Amino acid sequence: MTEPVPIVFVVDDDAPVRRAIKRLVESVGLRVELFGSAMEFMNSSRPNVASCLVTDIRLPGISGLDFQRELASTKNDIPTIFITAHGDIPMTVRAMKAGAVEFLTKPFRDQDLLDAIHVALERDRGRRQQAVEIARLRLHFESLTPREREVLPLVVSGKLNKQIAAEIGTSEAAVKVHRSQLMRKLGADSLPELVRMAERMGIPPSEKI
Repeated sequence: MTEPVPIVFVVDDDAPVRRAIKRLVESVGLRVELFGSAMEFMNSSRPNVASCLVTDIRLPGISGLDFQRELASTKNDIPTIFITAHGDIPMTVRAMKAGAVEFLTKPFRDQDLLDAIHVALERDRGRRQQAVEIARLRLHFESLTPREREVLPLVVSGKLNKQIAAEIGTSEAAVKVHRSQLMRKLGADSLPELVRMAERMGIPPSEKI
């Protein structure tokens, strides 16, 4: 299946800058949507495709850094590229620590922006793929019995079957069955793979002794 064309969202209150970026990005075959303010972007409906955000650090009504924090607070993890004519080192450090892909000072080279956009889109593709995998794992996790869910964190902690049996008050043979069943349902071929799956689902190993 062909991947939908990624979208680059551009938020800048300078219309000529928006149009220039649109022409540049469309020249490499990507889709572009333009917004004059952070609020306009936040209130828009956006397709569920790989995307990134190119935004000025200074916007009407809100700074780019506040915009970045607002997106994070709404669980919107869209990769962000900042462009500015008024940047400084502390501002750059804050943006990058908060997860920005790049911080470009105007005037910047077209290729520098395109390179940053490609990095951002790859990051978003990876994030989306990971989200799909976690959703799939969660669906499989729901098929586990209560006993299998109890055994899972004990297994990924590295405990032996006899230790698990003693801890939950059952036989070693029963633990072997539960262990085999939960690995089959989750699609894990080995203990290391099961451990990675548990980590992705946020299930910590049991610390019980």
